[in-house]
Amino acid sequence: MANLLWATLLVMSLLRISFAGETPQFTTVHTESAFEIRLYRPSAWMTAPILQQSSFQHATYAGAHKLFQYIQGANMNSSRIPLSFPVLTGIVPHSGPFQSSSFTVRFYLPTAFQDTPPTPLSNLHLRVEYWDSACVAVRRFSGLVVDEIVGKQAGLLEGSLKLSPWANVTFGMSKTIGDMYTIAQYNLPVKPRTRVNEVWVTLSGPYISETCEVVRSSSDVYASTI
Repeated sequence: MANLLWATLLVMSLLRISFAGETPQFTTVHTESAFEIRLYRPSAWMTAPILQQSSFQHATYAGAHKLFQYIQGANMNSSRIPLSFPVLTGIVPHSGPFQSSSFTVRFYLPTAFQDTPPTPLSNLHLRVEYWDSACVAVRRFSGLVVDEIVGKQAGLLEGSLKLSPWANVTFGMSKTIGDMYTIAQYNLPVKPRTRVNEVWVTLSGPYISETCEVVRSSSDVYASTI
């Protein structure tokens, strides 16, 4: 219990400034009541892979612990890095033995560190991840993000997409982001009623253009690139 409380405090520290730090840049392509489609610009993230874990919450705590140390100076430059948001936890469900999953916790590197992020200390086992531009479907939800609701929220987003013009695109596991889906957290865990969370899934394949518009045929794909 004490270890879990300490991990919770670390996550709270990592998320303590809500809507005050930098955020990855995107353009909203489409909005409706259940979801929106965004085109994210290329970006760099510091990542903490957490393999073969059964709990989203425990994986997020473990990754946030490492990332918190990194931004507080556990890097080769001893640089203190400003907070940014959201903190992401990417999920590949049931990818390991005994139905365990793989997780990747991500911290968006602020503009000053995008091109040359400080090298993390080797004992943290962190790595830099560079994203190309990416089409992302997003569903917003509130409350504390606990294990029981993560899959439910992803399922609701998938259900909405299957009833939308984006029904035929590929969901998740894109070349840019190798997760089935991602949970984005923006606020303090101690404010469950006002928390802003999102579930993200990347959109890719032959039926979506580089600007995230739906295309109907191979000729449409060609036309979208010229």
